[in-house]
Amino acid sequence: MHDVAIVGSGLSGLALATKLYRRGHDIVVLEARDRLGGRILTVPGPNGSGFDLGPTWHWPKTQPLVAQLVKELGLVDFAQYDEGAVLHLREGDKKAERIEGQSLYEDARRIHGGAGALIAGLAKQLPSSAICLQTEVKALRDCGDHIAVTVIAGGETKEIAAKHVVLSLPPRLAREMIQFTPALDEPTTHALQGAETWMAAQAKVVIEYSSPFWRGENLSGAAFVTHEQATIGEIFDSCDISAQLFALGGFIALSPELRESFKVGLPMLFYSQINAVFGRDIEHGAIHYQDWAAEKYTCSAADREFREDDKTHDAANPMLRQSLWDKKLYFGGSETAARSAGYLEGALDAARRVERALSAIDTKRRMSRAEDDDPYKDYPLNEASLARFAAWVDSRSDVVFENYRRRLNRALASQQRENLTQISILGAMEDIFQEALTEVNRLPFDMAAVSVEKGRASLTPAVQQPFGDLMQAIIDDVVAFNRTSCALSNFPGEHHLSKDYLQVIMQDIAAAWREFSLSANRMLLEKKNAQFTQEKTE
Repeated sequence: MHDVAIVGSGLSGLALATKLYRRGHDIVVLEARDRLGGRILTVPGPNGSGFDLGPTWHWPKTQPLVAQLVKELGLVDFAQYDEGAVLHLREGDKKAERIEGQSLYEDARRIHGGAGALIAGLAKQLPSSAICLQTEVKALRDCGDHIAVTVIAGGETKEIAAKHVVLSLPPRLAREMIQFTPALDEPTTHALQGAETWMAAQAKVVIEYSSPFWRGENLSGAAFVTHEQATIGEIFDSCDISAQLFALGGFIALSPELRESFKVGLPMLFYSQINAVFGRDIEHGAIHYQDWAAEKYTCSAADREFREDDKTHDAANPMLRQSLWDKKLYFGGSETAARSAGYLEGALDAARRVERALSAIDTKRRMSRAEDDDPYKDYPLNEASLARFAAWVDSRSDVVFENYRRRLNRALASQQRENLTQISILGAMEDIFQEALTEVNRLPFDMAAVSVEKGRASLTPAVQQPFGDLMQAIIDDVVAFNRTSCALSNFPGEHHLSKDYLQVIMQDIAAAWREFSLSANRMLLEKKNAQFTQEKTE
């Protein structure tokens, strides 16, 4: 039996797999395709270069997880070329307008060798036996102490057992392609169906050239085509830092249906579009094209039917960040992330969230076994207790959010009309603070080494610290959940929380947190006094 089965070998799945493998877990990655990477697809070029037909950019200033992974893997990144004028072709029979002094890709960076270098770097850290390609997951069954995973591989159906399963694939595909026993509840099913798959309706093209002719004309390579007959809607410089690779990339403006209808003639349309944008006949090189809407393991039926006008929200539903089946089943793809959902950063954020959840379970399991299995047994007493407390807090986000949902549903059922979110989230946070006090009181501390200054024990800040991430995560989840809640759609002020309303809620939580902090400090002082009294009488 495997400790963890990860379904999907995109960035999120492989990042999680490497973290768990380093921690000593028996993991297996199940990938339906015949390649790794999911929506990361890089066509290799000369001298370690590459063309990205999937995700291309990252922004280190706002996406620290990607920046850190690039550094850890020893990869080289570089700024997206953005020097020179931008072109805008508004009418098909006229010359493109030249726009000077406009920067479109500020702070955007690319990876030498393409985003596929991330996948290759992570895969190298895993044994080949841990990766199963062309293995399609068809069903999951909760067996109490494990999950039975039914897969089709090599034309044969077989079953794999795992203590935990992480679905690191688009939520809509999970809903459409996997049978769950028992069936998922309605809120989770609704969340899966409502999670638009990023890039699912997109198509991308990269065209090679013998030289970057646009740079010689003081053009950035960036261009927009906005007339009705546009084939490539956005064009950009796609050169790698290798001196032998020059290319323009672009996002296709045609709908999935038109792309399919014009499939045979698309190369001619691409060449014609580039010529029209740059105002002259150009000697074109090889074309690399990827239509993600035609990928069965990317684009779901719901994504194919989706239209931009149907989009009702831009936040990941927090229901997708909740564990199911007694903490055995998790959703871990980029669309489930609390931040940067759909981006490379979101994929890593989701992997980090699931890794933390599984680590907290693992820690709790080890602590319940023999003392030799305690991961903190070699720590000094106070450090060990604080580490256990931090792990406990990390494991409570699911509980707090579920408490919020129950309170909200009760308020709606009782016909309450005002301050629904404020009352529900405050009650859930007060509950967790009360539980935390019980946990602090239970943990052993050597109070002789704890100093007291102006009535505050030196341990108090360390007890407060783990709640910073938890409080922010709960706020983020509540905001996202409310936006996706049909029940709250009749309450505009609760459906889309205003900045003022959020400020009031955060002030309430801050007050409850201060009360917890004061109580925890009093508890620590009492422990110190009790220990002093005991030592004095001995």
